[in-house]
Amino acid sequence: MTSEHDVPADVLERFSFYARESSALTILFHSRVAEQMGLSPTDEKCLDLAMRSDGPITAGRIAELSGLSTGAVTGVIDRLEKAGYVRRVRDPHDRRKVLVEVTLVDDRFGHLFTGAQETLREVLSLFTPDERDVLERYNKTMIETFRRRVIEA
Repeated sequence: MTSEHDVPADVLERFSFYARESSALTILFHSRVAEQMGLSPTDEKCLDLAMRSDGPITAGRIAELSGLSTGAVTGVIDRLEKAGYVRRVRDPHDRRKVLVEVTLVDDRFGHLFTGAQETLREVLSLFTPDERDVLERYNKTMIETFRRRVIEA
């Protein structure tokens, strides 16, 4: 029994190709950004996670969001701290906890993302607002599902 939402093999193959190609380009882009920042790609992405949090973040939360082990995240934080991007601070509500606080407050690296922002603007301008709503729904669902699968792995 099939439903109207079943995904034909050819559609799955096409979208798998798009996902792999997008992933490869994203990795290459962030590898270049990381290199210009003097970081590894993993360190740059963990810094990005910390920068997108609402404030200081625990190492455990970085591990959850990144899918890395807590031991690997400790090494990432050590390197980010040594490079001056973050510092460890005590949690003001629980002095036993250590938080990671981003210290990079200037916009030294904003220019590295200008091209990506312009690409996004250019591509989104090709779609109607209703089409962008569908794209947004697809992206949110893909991110949530993929994050869950990566974290559970």
